[in-house]
Amino acid sequence: MKTVVLIAGPTASGKSALALALAERLGGVIVNADSMQVYRDLRVLTARPSVEEEARVPHRLFGHVDAGVNYSVGAYVADAARVLADLPAGQPAIFAGGTGLYFKALMNGLAAIPPIDPAIRDALRARLDREGVEALHAELARRDPEAAARIMVRDRSRILRALEVLDATGRPIADWHRDGLPPVIAADRTIRVFLHPERDELKRRIEARFAAMLNEGALDEVRVLAARNLPDTLPSMKAHGVPWLRRYLRGDISLDEAAAGSIMDTRRYAKRQVTWFRNQMPGWTWVTPEEGMASIETLMQT
Repeated sequence: MKTVVLIAGPTASGKSALALALAERLGGVIVNADSMQVYRDLRVLTARPSVEEEARVPHRLFGHVDAGVNYSVGAYVADAARVLADLPAGQPAIFAGGTGLYFKALMNGLAAIPPIDPAIRDALRARLDREGVEALHAELARRDPEAAARIMVRDRSRILRALEVLDATGRPIADWHRDGLPPVIAADRTIRVFLHPERDELKRRIEARFAAMLNEGALDEVRVLAARNLPDTLPSMKAHGVPWLRRYLRGDISLDEAAAGSIMDTRRYAKRQVTWFRNQMPGWTWVTPEEGMASIETLMQT
């Protein structure tokens, strides 16, 4: 029996529920594969498993990173490799999440970029605040035209990443990608399913989940996070709902406007997730959430 199951899908597609049911059935461990659920400060807004759910089966790499950390794909792969190494022989690992780059790095390997000095990152963020994102993209175009051609002018995170690698290593980021690191999961050991709800159903799920988040304390979570005065460029500060609810807490917009904006951002993100997986991740079995368990059980016997 294959011992690694990968469950992906757009946000609110039912990945966590399926992973929990499967882990209970198989005696497995659930490993997070969502780039926002790593942050301990954002349990509600990232729909992390509840304390009660975490008590039912082992969970790994959920809420283990502070919101002030710019957690990278490389750090995730290293953490995931340690989780796999620590599992008893034969115990299934069930990776569940919506971050395509995490799944791709697990299966295809990753560039061996060394750790970046935080001072370099902080200096670039300060320049971004002073000069604007267009100026930094123009600098990247001069210093690393290959990277600039791939990165949109307004993509602050990727522009900062490419420049910090240049500043820290003296080498373009593509050089490190070509050097590469080996994958940590062999494709022939995996079962890969992508949950794909019907469009109107996914829209309903997203709206219902955001309403539940508000009832469960999302505003308090954002209030505490905002009080830390962390840089807006950090991934945790861009989690869906955080920017809009911060605007509400400042009195700039109504709660209804904040909710509508958050839901729209989430719907657009879900659409991008589907498109990205379709184009970047061949060899996955696409199923509805209702078909997920039966499909995995069938794949396990093949």
